[in-house]
Amino acid sequence: MTEASPAGEWLIYRGTGEPHTGIDGLPEPPPWRDFDGGPLVAPGPDADSSSARRLGAYRHMAEMHRPSPEELEMVNAALYLRRPLLVTGSPGTGKSTLAHAVAFELGLGRVLHWPIVSRSVLQDGLYRYDAIARLQDTQIAANSGTAPPGGIGSYIRLGPLGTALLPTAKPRVLLIDELDKSDIDLPNDLLNVMEEGEFGIPELERLAEREPQVDVLTDDGAKVTLREGRIRCRAFPFVILTSNGERDFPAPLLRRCIHLELGNPDHKRLSTVVRAHLGDEAATVGDDLVTRFLERSRSELLATDQLLNAIYLTHHAAPPTRTRLADMLIQRLDRPR
Repeated sequence: MTEASPAGEWLIYRGTGEPHTGIDGLPEPPPWRDFDGGPLVAPGPDADSSSARRLGAYRHMAEMHRPSPEELEMVNAALYLRRPLLVTGSPGTGKSTLAHAVAFELGLGRVLHWPIVSRSVLQDGLYRYDAIARLQDTQIAANSGTAPPGGIGSYIRLGPLGTALLPTAKPRVLLIDELDKSDIDLPNDLLNVMEEGEFGIPELERLAEREPQVDVLTDDGAKVTLREGRIRCRAFPFVILTSNGERDFPAPLLRRCIHLELGNPDHKRLSTVVRAHLGDEAATVGDDLVTRFLERSRSELLATDQLLNAIYLTHHAAPPTRTRLADMLIQRLDRPR
């Protein structure tokens, strides 16, 4: 791991793909984004296999594509201002991968991932209380004459957003993926939590006098002690909200976010992605597929993972079959079937 940036270099995240200690040089937050949660809890675990899948098994062999100046500036603006980063763009432009790239380069550990679906609500991201399991365990213990189950904390697990807001010395990275797939209320429901950096768990707040400290599980699977049923962050997490542009968001959410629009990748960037995931040989052999993919992308909606699938599979196929397989796998996404 390399040293932090020299004096005068304001970029904390540089987009080089090389881990460094630049996060230690992040200045104090602006007064309106300064949080005082505590006591501090242990940092999250190291990056898991999901980051390796996103960044590529051969990333150490690939010449990393340096992000555009706008991409670097917007990521660093979100880090400095402690604001969520709203990343929009077509499928396959690297929106979700950006969260893993930032976490890997800045040594911020496992990325907390909250995939959004049409039924997602705010509480899914904050915590989940399994009251039914607690009732069942109590009934089983009463019927069998065994000791009663553990306390209420055994039935509460923090979600990705709840875990990200735990008071840590360094920010956690939280990916709220495909927010545009949510129902109409979720973007507004996020406002207060994102602005205040804290939330309460009513089931624990009601017991605060009797049980001021309760151990619960985090999204990482570790136990953490909550005090009086509330969580308040110290270092505001680095939050990436992704959207494929399928809907507009309310103005109150937009003004609380830094907005980054990712354009479609060019030939150099696509070749780097292929090399990072599949190695030099596959990138060389599949260069014609990259060229054809880019030509079609001018008039068709395609995704980068389609290209990776095609290059991986056709690498094992004979030339006549190769072209047919590539066409079958790379089909336009903006046409109903």
